[in-house]
Amino acid sequence: MAAQERSHLDRLDVRVREPGRRRRARRSVPRREDHHDDAHRRRCRRGCGRADRLGESAAAARCRGRAAQTCLRRYAELIKLFNLRSVKLRSGEQYRDEIELELEPFELSGERYVPVPEEVPAALVITKASTGSLFELHFRARLHGPCFRCLEDAVLDLEIDAREYQATSPGESEDLKTPYVADDKLDLAAWARDAVALELPDKILCRPDCAGLCPVCGKNLNDEPHAHDEERGDSRWAALESLREQL
Repeated sequence: MAAQERSHLDRLDVRVREPGRRRRARRSVPRREDHHDDAHRRRCRRGCGRADRLGESAAAARCRGRAAQTCLRRYAELIKLFNLRSVKLRSGEQYRDEIELELEPFELSGERYVPVPEEVPAALVITKASTGSLFELHFRARLHGPCFRCLEDAVLDLEIDAREYQATSPGESEDLKTPYVADDKLDLAAWARDAVALELPDKILCRPDCAGLCPVCGKNLNDEPHAHDEERGDSRWAALESLREQL
């Protein structure tokens, strides 16, 4: 009887303790708003990373652009001297090349004239003959500066067609050699400068019929055409004036 009661109590104790077991912690289900916030943060991180990469790419492109400009400037400096050894021609053959020339400002009658633009395209032609080489240079130049008469802005357009000859054995004859070839190098900068100087007129005018400045008041006669009355001469010079009329 006692054994049955203990067994019954044990079963009761088991039944009593079983509901008191520690429950497992329930997992919290994230709200829909939390999902949206996480997705937004992930998109922001991806966007920031992409922006950083794009920024680095743009910076790299700018660096490459500056490097390319530096190379072009160096090439422009080197092209002032053309290496004739790079051109292998036989008699009757011709070499043609499109190059860039950098023109220098000029001074004429004490006035400064600036080429615009400073760098112009040019055509270089080298023809090999049996007795030497013929060099040809073709380009256009535009100069800006003051008018010789009225001092207003004047523009001069020039068509340059220069030729030079270098004999294979020139000897002491100056007519058979060019001053622009030395040590198998053609000085394009000096040749272009002298070619432009030879084409300059005696007077650079804003227009062919420029009236200039008034010698009395200094006004521009193109804008205000006028004339001044002749001033009366000094009576003290009357005797000399009459003597001049008699001569």
